[in-house]
Amino acid sequence: MKLLFLGDVVGRSGRTAIQETLPRLREAWKLDFVVVNGENATNGAGLSAEHAKLILAAGADVITLGDHAFDQKDMMSFIEQENRIIRPINYARSAPGKGYRIFDAPGGRKVLVAQVLPHEPGRAPRVLHGGRLPRGAHHSRAVVGLRRVEGEKGAALGLRGGLGLGLVGDRGRAP
Repeated sequence: MKLLFLGDVVGRSGRTAIQETLPRLREAWKLDFVVVNGENATNGAGLSAEHAKLILAAGADVITLGDHAFDQKDMMSFIEQENRIIRPINYARSAPGKGYRIFDAPGGRKVLVAQVLPHEPGRAPRVLHGGRLPRGAHHSRAVVGLRRVEGEKGAALGLRGGLGLGLVGDRGRAP
């Protein structure tokens, strides 16, 4: 399965790059599934419904959000209507939207996509240890976005061994 994660998409230039490039990449690379972190795609402060529609129309299968998930107020209602947008899983369970979803991919495969924010720098998010993610029987691949992380990626790799987990990070910082 060929997966692509793009992000952090920032502002008009980021949206333009997605719109102009993603359709060609999907075809040239024969991509099966594309995840885009779009949390700064609207003027560097969140994602509006209008801009989410543009990114999805360009070929993204899923858009993940991070700490600016609801900077654009219309996202609070739009995320309830559009299940291809994922907010951080470790937001309050009562927050709009979902922190993970399982999506259909070509060939009858399933892809779990989740987004995680660290609780504090240098500390692994408890959500990876705490059972908020379903076990691998429901999906063949998992893409977990880790937002603004340092050492968590390496620590979390062993948690889902053999279950097709891919950990990706945007705006990561070297220790």
